[in-house]
Amino acid sequence: MKREYQDASGSAAGGSDLGSSKDKMMVAPAGEQDEEVDELLAALGYKVRSSDMADVAQKLEQLEMAMGMGGVPAADDGFVSHLAADTVHYNPSDLSSWVESMLSELNAPPPPLPPAPAPPAPQLVSTSSTVTGGGSGAGYFDPPPAVDSSSSTYALKPIPSPVAAPADPSADSAREPKRMRTGGGSTSSSSSSSSSMGGGGARSAVVEAAPPASAAANAPAVPVVVVDTQEAGIRLVHALLACAEAVQQENFSAAEALVKQIPMLASSQGGAMRKVAAYFGEALARRVYRFRPAPDSSLLDAAFADLLHAHFYESCPYLKFAHFTANQAILEAFAGCRRVHVVDFGIKQGMQWPALLQALALRPGGPPSFRLTGVGPPQPDETDALQQVGWKLAQFAHTIRVDFQYRGLVAATLADLEPFMLQPEGEENDEEPEVIAVNSVFEMHRLLAQPGALEKVLGTVRAVRPKIVTVVEQEANHNSGSFLDRFTQSLHYYSTMFDSLEGGGSGQSDASPGAAAGTDQVMSEVYLGRQICNVVACEGAERTERHETLVQWRNRLGRAGFEPVHLGSNAYKQASTLLALFAGGDGYRVEEKDGCLTLGWHTRPLIATSAWRLAAA
Repeated sequence: MKREYQDASGSAAGGSDLGSSKDKMMVAPAGEQDEEVDELLAALGYKVRSSDMADVAQKLEQLEMAMGMGGVPAADDGFVSHLAADTVHYNPSDLSSWVESMLSELNAPPPPLPPAPAPPAPQLVSTSSTVTGGGSGAGYFDPPPAVDSSSSTYALKPIPSPVAAPADPSADSAREPKRMRTGGGSTSSSSSSSSSMGGGGARSAVVEAAPPASAAANAPAVPVVVVDTQEAGIRLVHALLACAEAVQQENFSAAEALVKQIPMLASSQGGAMRKVAAYFGEALARRVYRFRPAPDSSLLDAAFADLLHAHFYESCPYLKFAHFTANQAILEAFAGCRRVHVVDFGIKQGMQWPALLQALALRPGGPPSFRLTGVGPPQPDETDALQQVGWKLAQFAHTIRVDFQYRGLVAATLADLEPFMLQPEGEENDEEPEVIAVNSVFEMHRLLAQPGALEKVLGTVRAVRPKIVTVVEQEANHNSGSFLDRFTQSLHYYSTMFDSLEGGGSGQSDASPGAAAGTDQVMSEVYLGRQICNVVACEGAERTERHETLVQWRNRLGRAGFEPVHLGSNAYKQASTLLALFAGGDGYRVEEKDGCLTLGWHTRPLIATSAWRLAAA
């Protein structure tokens, strides 16, 4: 900024152009002379009157010195960095007024500060999310787990909750501008922000460090860092979306720079926002750095997924709702039938079927003969896990006096099933034929990763002529061809899902120790985090979490020769009653949509149950 400016006499170094400009201004009428602007600066977009040239030059030199370029100690570099990083300086047209406002901001005295705390150790104060840590700079925060670059598997870990320190009630009196500033020879502190985000009471996290009272007079100034969690939350969402856009454009250098900012921004948040942002940040990092699961980890992955599935069942009502509504539709379809057969496309631990067996046992006229075919993936240790599930269900059926038969089918994918594996028994020897029901809970969307697989499976189902087919799927569109659209949809969906885990509590909280309920929630977060990682980080056949909406499934099943079965008002009422028994159920909502039932959190549907039968044509 060392530049010579022409004074009123027009004598300055290299001032021939300026001199000619001044000569032109000298011939202007006296009334307009003060309003004439310098033509050279006007060509650059700045309006400066010729009479103000010397004053503007002097102010620019003062601004240069105030911003630390003219010998000011380096202690104010943090404030200059704040101006560069956190303030948008538009290109001013009125240069004189802009320079004067900049000087006023730099030279303004700081507002009165509350007295410094007595303890000498650094203290972290927050009314919402607070993370303690040593060091300086980024070390003030404890970032969420990052990608393990030494592993190519899904090494997702639970996101730890921040440790909250007691809040200082005197810190809510005023809001100080967000900056790093030092006061000569005085103790620094700051007040918390009372701004909110999304209707909540989000507040700023304040990091303070004060010397002992006896040494306060001689101690150097101590920096104060104030992080506004509302602004940091907005920047966090912008960073996630900007990184996703850079990935879509294959601008991986920009994506890498953005993905490094996400852990720090996420660490300033609390609760569900912090956790879901950490999982999306890790998924983006896996995509940017091209980490993929090892090909030989699929079997072990399936076993661990079943374990997480069990914890998800215990921590929230989504799977309970899915099982209940599907069982109600199957029970109504089996009315009056003496021999029934259920084909479960994802048997897992068999948690869905004890309730149906009990309902059949209480049916007027006695229970029917019940046969169950459970489909599951191969196990890593070659144990017959499906047979173990069958033994447990058989013991339960024996206690309630239900004639029960079970068969387990091991299949790496549902596309491996053939119609003869599911054919009903008794047609050859003139016995009453079995009535078949096919059940799929969160299984159909995986078939969309393999071209033609869904059509083959639906053809197999059609060949065994079931009386009813129950389908439960996520009510979301995570199968878009555009990565950015898919990322945005999944960010909204899983943010709501994590909110429901935080706000809904655990249905077992009254009957189990708090530690057990906490374990269920943490493992449920890992369960959802793995889905996030698959939606965001994977492509092609590896991306199996291809969720679609109820409207999209209606079109697919309609083209395959099925028509919807209306789930009656009885199922709606009983599902609502089930939610009323669940802890924290006020936020959950059951809705009826075109004969189907959806369960969501507040106004956002999250899962949908539908029933189908062979079309009459």
